[in-house]
Amino acid sequence: MKHLILYAHPNPRSFNAAILDKTVKSLESKGHQVIVRDLYQINFDPVLKGSDFEAFQSGKNPADIDKEHGYIAEADVIMLIYPIWWTGIPAILKGYIDRVFSYGFAYKHEQGVPVGLLTGKKGFIINTQGTPAEYYDSNGMTDSMKETSDIGIFDFCGIESVGHIFFGAVPSVDDATRKVMLETLKGKLDSLF
Repeated sequence: MKHLILYAHPNPRSFNAAILDKTVKSLESKGHQVIVRDLYQINFDPVLKGSDFEAFQSGKNPADIDKEHGYIAEADVIMLIYPIWWTGIPAILKGYIDRVFSYGFAYKHEQGVPVGLLTGKKGFIINTQGTPAEYYDSNGMTDSMKETSDIGIFDFCGIESVGHIFFGAVPSVDDATRKVMLETLKGKLDSLF
């Protein structure tokens, strides 16, 4: 399988970086092809501009968007790895979705009804958060975040969501707990792919 990982964390020494490393090694050890788009490293421009809309309508996408469309088109699996900030997606990744998961490429409308154009692909999300998972679980935020990403992005574009992992309280747990989180992740990846 071909996996595209959209990665959004600015610190190369973060736990998200350890998650990325574990994910890539786990998948490659099973013979999967993996491409990582580190949005901070490639300095992706997340700002959706009026000129982008004009380009979409004329069928002449900006070069940076065409490049990303190529990665998505070739992928069997699209993974998102990012921290939860203010109960949402980091701005750079949200901007990537705004610009790259564009009308006519990721979805269209037929008689006013949205139709996903990325069918046949699987989606998987890995999140970290500073807040304990139990807190977000108890007040409904975990479910809300799943709905906005798994349904509002993946399902809307025709991508089949196959899983979503949340690792809570990451800054306040010890290294032994983080190692357990990484092993949990590996087990999930092994069971899915």
